Amino acid sequence: MLIFTDDHGYGDVSAYHPSDVRTPNIDRIGAEGMLFTAMRANCTVCSPSRAALLTGRYADRVGVPGVIRTRPEESWGYFAPGVPTLADELKKAGYHTGIIGKWHLGLESPNLPNERGFEFFHGFLGDMMDSFTTHLRHGNNYMRRNGEVIEPQGHATDIFSDWAADYLRERAKAKQPFFLYLAYNAPHFPIEPPDDWLAKVKARAPHLDEKRAKNVAFVEHLDDRIGRVLAVLKESGQEENIVVVFTADNGGSLPHAQNNDPWRGGKQDHYDGGLRVPFLVRWPAQIKPGSRSDYAGLNFDLFPTFLELAGAKLSPELDAVSLVPLFKGGTITAPRDLYFVRREGGPQYGGKSYEAIIRGDWKLMQNDPFSPLELYNLKADPQEKTNLAATNKKLVNELGTALRHHIQRGGATPWQEPTHATP
Repeated sequence: MLIFTDDHGYGDVSAYHPSDVRTPNIDRIGAEGMLFTAMRANCTVCSPSRAALLTGRYADRVGVPGVIRTRPEESWGYFAPGVPTLADELKKAGYHTGIIGKWHLGLESPNLPNERGFEFFHGFLGDMMDSFTTHLRHGNNYMRRNGEVIEPQGHATDIFSDWAADYLRERAKAKQPFFLYLAYNAPHFPIEPPDDWLAKVKARAPHLDEKRAKNVAFVEHLDDRIGRVLAVLKESGQEENIVVVFTADNGGSLPHAQNNDPWRGGKQDHYDGGLRVPFLVRWPAQIKPGSRSDYAGLNFDLFPTFLELAGAKLSPELDAVSLVPLFKGGTITAPRDLYFVRREGGPQYGGKSYEAIIRGDWKLMQNDPFSPLELYNLKADPQEKTNLAATNKKLVNELGTALRHHIQRGGATPWQEPTHATP
């Protein structure tokens, strides 16, 4: 079971950075399993991280270098049809595959969840909700149960949690193993905690300003509902046999008072505040409680991890690396470069892309398409305060060459839907 939250900052999980937010249920996944301290999202925004997660390939290699939006003129990706997804592969391995919550990889055929390997979909097709209680986007309803348009009532976090609980109860009756991808819209803005949760936070911490209090309440409400889902997993007798992973698609949004401490920056940035995410894994049958790992991987490493656990064959086309050796108390020593690409529109980005690469202790990055390259030694300078690009031009050239090769690989895949001209 993969629990995937939206814009969830590293500092907004109390196991990582004790502050004003309390997340006991998320924390418990790590306390009963393994807490990873150095995992990153595949991208600093939503759709590319999801595309990479579900394919085990870098997002630009599957047509999603930027956000897929409900308005075509604002959309910077097209999920490549035909690329096997995690759901496709697990289904072939005999698993029932379900997604509950946010999809964000296409609004129509051939990129609907049920067409990309998921046998059951109960959730939201779009990018973000205008409100967590109306569930609309630009006035349109993208809530679905498989192909059926639905109009559920209530807060989206409550709804998705209830649906996940229902799914777990149903699967407990079946002998077939399952993969549940539970993808919450929260804590992505608009920051809309239920009134009673906001009142509790204000009573406990009256010093917090309104924006921060709302975000704390929003995250704590989410944590509580995750706890309810985990309780149903236990009550249904499946807890010991299920691998549970919690992580997020990118860092938190600083303008919305989200917390990425101790890292610099936030969502949309290639500084680590935009990339480092909470990553906790519980596997009672194998992982020793209270384990920690400082392995520097990416979210999409879950693709080969889950396939290896399912006994499925891994494609040589994958960019991701299985984490199973770490779960079993071993190590992963093979060096690897980590690539990050984001394409975006509007005046700030101009439809262009900007990139980053991490090799060992070094990060070479742009933070928008029009800024110069920056170079940081992450071991000596984890807060990325001292740009060394001007004094280490040889390394800039080496990393820049590797990055250009990756850009060429990604360029082989179209990122806009093919159009057919009328004869």
